[in-house]
Amino acid sequence: MSVTTHTLSVLVANEPGVLARIAGLFSRRAFNIESLAVGPTEDPCLSRMTIVVSAEHKPIEQVTKQLHKLIHVVRIVELPHDNSVERELGLFKVAAPAGKRAEILEIAEIFKAQIVDVDTTTLVVESTGTPEQIASLGQLLVPYGILETARTGRVALGRGGKILRSPNPHPVPLEDLSRDYASDHHPAEPIPTRR
Repeated sequence: MSVTTHTLSVLVANEPGVLARIAGLFSRRAFNIESLAVGPTEDPCLSRMTIVVSAEHKPIEQVTKQLHKLIHVVRIVELPHDNSVERELGLFKVAAPAGKRAEILEIAEIFKAQIVDVDTTTLVVESTGTPEQIASLGQLLVPYGILETARTGRVALGRGGKILRSPNPHPVPLEDLSRDYASDHHPAEPIPTRR
């Protein structure tokens, strides 16, 4: 059984409940979300969701068409793994008795990772890199005893000059349009509204 992953970059309205609706859509279509990262964009009205989906013999187009139908979804693009920049943050709390600390520090140095917390019996290693690099670091730390792991999930941007943006870069709320129109026109004139 072959499992392929797809990385989707989705611009959505920065409003409550959008994440739940999108996650629900994937669940109803029986797609497994492997990673989900959400954060604000350069436009405060929009958030970017980076969704990594595993699909077993299912076309991803099925779910992207459904996503396009959601009113809060502005744009969607699938990012090819070979033409995008992908990063993830990983934190590993590792058992680190005095005799093993130097070895753990060497491994961290190879991955350009940092030690962000030190205790008498543990170290917390922080690493930023591709998902594969984070997984490799984790595997090398397993023999020392990983006590806890936290990973952010993948964030990604396409390479080169192509930019994922809203077709209307600065949406104006309807209330602002009505208020501006009313200040420029005689009070007896009706204020037009969008339907």
